[in-house]
Amino acid sequence: MKRRAFLGKAGLGLAAGAVAAPAIAQQTPTVNWRMTSDFPKILDTIFGAADMIAKRVAEVTEGRFQIRVFGPGEVVPALQSLDAVQAGTVDCCHTAPYYYIGKDPAFAFGTAVPFGMNSRMQTAWRYYGGGNEAMAPLYKDYGVIGFPAGNTGAQMGGWFRKEIKTLADLKGLKFRTGGLNVRVQTKLGVVGQQIPGGEIYQALERGTIDAAEWVGPYDDEKLGFHKVAKFYYYPGWWEGGPELDLFVNEKKFAELPKHYQAALEGACAEAHVHMQAKYDSLNPAALRRLIASGTQLRAFTPAIVDACQKAATELYEETSAKSAHFKRIYGNWLKFRNDQYLWWQVAENTYDNVMVRQMRAASAGRGAAPKAAPAKKG
Repeated sequence: MKRRAFLGKAGLGLAAGAVAAPAIAQQTPTVNWRMTSDFPKILDTIFGAADMIAKRVAEVTEGRFQIRVFGPGEVVPALQSLDAVQAGTVDCCHTAPYYYIGKDPAFAFGTAVPFGMNSRMQTAWRYYGGGNEAMAPLYKDYGVIGFPAGNTGAQMGGWFRKEIKTLADLKGLKFRTGGLNVRVQTKLGVVGQQIPGGEIYQALERGTIDAAEWVGPYDDEKLGFHKVAKFYYYPGWWEGGPELDLFVNEKKFAELPKHYQAALEGACAEAHVHMQAKYDSLNPAALRRLIASGTQLRAFTPAIVDACQKAATELYEETSAKSAHFKRIYGNWLKFRNDQYLWWQVAENTYDNVMVRQMRAASAGRGAAPKAAPAKKG
């Protein structure tokens, strides 16, 4: 409308073009941002999501919105990225919100909590179950906006130097884990520690820790955990569908043109889908390689899982009494989770079980890959 009005007044297309060009330029300014990641660069899937976001934003804006991605320690130390975004040291960061439960335990809901939702449920909660709206006031308190920007799918339970057969085996165990699982494990006598991904191998090799979990076979193989720990446990009940977020400085985001904002949000959504798709495609072969190299696959016993579930429930009640954000989000999250699993047992879970039975029957007697040791009662 503005351009037509100008043409009518000026009567000259040439004059209109001379004035319109600067107007267009103002709508598409050149913007240069910095993003830091809390994940090691060697991990092409989880760190790669940050690169994907930057690349897509540049493509959509024809190169006018550029985001330079840095690894841990290049600009900001690992696990300090939220502080850097809040302070404006960087414009945004790619991280697991549960790294910041020390600030408020409610940050855990942005990634995963023990005995929570699987990845599809987590995404459904964030986009359509009120999750984004529930998390927004917490994030606003820290001057950031959070966009879902990746999910690994259900994670493994980690690498242990010794077998974990009973609850007694957990007493005094120094275990690298993340989020609220640190506090759940503490209730069972475990010495939980949250160590950045790039520092886990050395801690496990030197004996600073006795066990560690990260993501799953593809990443764990890259990080070499199988070289220093023999027993590989599953499942990681504390991360059934762990989400990663892009934290963006609220003021910086508000300064962006609307189509730049849309480009950034859309790029996060694209990275969110691609991360799990890539992990799902790579994990099966990685697990086969690990088993072939001598890794001993083990399931946590029902007794251990049940004890952890009880400890987690107690922790949520205790935490709700201390954190207003946690209490507020927990109510919304719990109802959504419970409704999802009522539905899941009807279709998704039943279908998956049917397929697993068929695959096992088809592979029987054909030299199938080594099977995991059955869970032992303890």
